[in-house]
Amino acid sequence: MGNREDLMAGAKRCLYEKGYGRTTARDIAAAGGVSLAAIGYHFGSKEALLNAALIEATGEWGARLAAVVERANRASDDPEERFVAVWDGVKETVAEHRGLWAAQFEAMVQVERVPELRDALADAQRRGRLGLSALFQGLTEVPDTEEEMARGVFYQALLVGMAGQWLAAPELAPGGRDFLRGLELVGGSVLRGGAGPGWHGPAAAPGGPAD
Repeated sequence: MGNREDLMAGAKRCLYEKGYGRTTARDIAAAGGVSLAAIGYHFGSKEALLNAALIEATGEWGARLAAVVERANRASDDPEERFVAVWDGVKETVAEHRGLWAAQFEAMVQVERVPELRDALADAQRRGRLGLSALFQGLTEVPDTEEEMARGVFYQALLVGMAGQWLAAPELAPGGRDFLRGLELVGGSVLRGGAGPGWHGPAAAPGGPAD
């Protein structure tokens, strides 16, 4: 590998081991086995290198996720069982890549102070939504439509929520059965307009018939 590739490998290693906020330029240079000056020459700044490494590492995790989802989708012909198997597999990847997820959450809280990071994460978030929509449908890609984006938003919310809960308390993080049960309860009350737990219908306007 050349210096640029060594720096990327070192930066990704630091993200996993030290996180986004605590990684220094010296840490990356040492992990990559290159000079400190090489960071500025190849990437301009430590932040630019870390941002690029974060995006690349997330892409590598995505390839691992794709393999897990494909395996789970082959596990059963029953849609509910496949749903459970997929999300149990997703949970496994979060545990395997704990350092990466911790670094991503660290980066998220710094976006207001680092505009270039905000732009990079926003772009990755949009592409990630379409990627998740395709992945969970067993497709190679999907068109950039409102429907596919909405589907991706739903999957992304489940994914980030699972990762956040796993980081906070692994033993309490939801699995596939938890998501399936929640989907049944919320879908049943909202989509069919039922009076399920936590659903009370639209609030009446002050002075209306309910008063």
